[in-house]
This record gives sequence, C-alpha cells and structure tokens, in this order.
Amino acid sequence: MNTQTVFSAVGRVAMATAAALLLGTSFGAVAATGSLVKPDELIVDKSLPAKQVQAQTHAARLYDTFWTTGDEAQARDALAADFTDHTLPPGRPQGVAGPLAASKVFHGAVPDVHADVVQMIVTGDRVVSHMRFTGHFTGTFNGVQGKGQPVDFIATDIYRIRDGKIADNWHLEDNLTFLQQLGVVSK
Repeated sequence: MNTQTVFSAVGRVAMATAAALLLGTSFGAVAATGSLVKPDELIVDKSLPAKQVQAQTHAARLYDTFWTTGDEAQARDALAADFTDHTLPPGRPQGVAGPLAASKVFHGAVPDVHADVVQMIVTGDRVVSHMRFTGHFTGTFNGVQGKGQPVDFIATDIYRIRDGKIADNWHLEDNLTFLQQLGVVSK
C-alpha cells in the first residue's frame, strides 16, 4: 500500500467523522456502510434552507440504509427517542423498538435484502421516500423455509423530521406481493 492510498483512506475517515459530528450522527452509523443510500431522484422544495434539506435528507437516507444493513445504530441515529409509527402493524412494538424488531424478522427471511430509494421528496418538515426492496428468500418466515425465491416489492414512507431526526412515520408496503413471493399467500 503506497503513501497516497493511506493518506486518501485517512482523509475519507476524517471527512466522514467530521460529517457525522456536524450532522449529529455517530461515526459508527456512517462508517458501518461506508455510504448511505442515494435516491435515484431527489425532489426538493427550493424554498427550504439548505441546512434543513441536508439534515432531513440525511435522516431519511440513514434510516433507508438501515433497511439494507440491519445496523441498529443507523436506526437509532435516524429516529427520535419519542419516534411514533402511525401505521403500526399488529404485534409490532411502538417506538424505536418497532423498526428494530421488523428488521430482524425481515433480515431473517431475506438476508441479502437491498433497499433502493427510487424517489425522495423533501418539503416542509416531511420527507417522502419511495423504495424498492429486492433480495432472495433464503431464510425463514413464520416457520416457512425459503428456497431462494426472488423478492421484489415497493414501499413508501412519509417521515416528519424534527431536529434532524425522524419523529413520525406513515408507511405503506406492498405486503401482498411480498407474501406471494415468499409463497406464504397464494397468488
């Protein structure tokens, strides 16, 4: 490894640490993936201050990245301590514990899950994140063992951001398609 490579790597770590400190995020959450998911299309209300847009998109990208990595630090850094899920599925705990539990179940079924942000809209104190989840059902779900079936479905989340953290979430997933792909529900 040459000197330039070492300095380049050190520089990236220093920049990531500085960015994490400026955004109020732990370095571990940013370093865990090396980078956060980037939306294919970003639509921003141009009347918003740049600092607000940066804080809101960072929280949304951090949380959206969590669905790929399963890294609890990312969820905890993205979500407010009093986070409220307004479309809470039956049996899921309210608060930060809810997404953490859901992620464990999801990663247990689809270990190679990947969440892409197709479109992100930032306006007022809201971020709308339209995602596509892909992977393969190689784990287990409700006692059913996967056989490598491909998984490909969409979800849309509406986040309300307060002080750079997601305070509220309203979400809709295409659960029927997901369950049909797993073979848990017939087509």
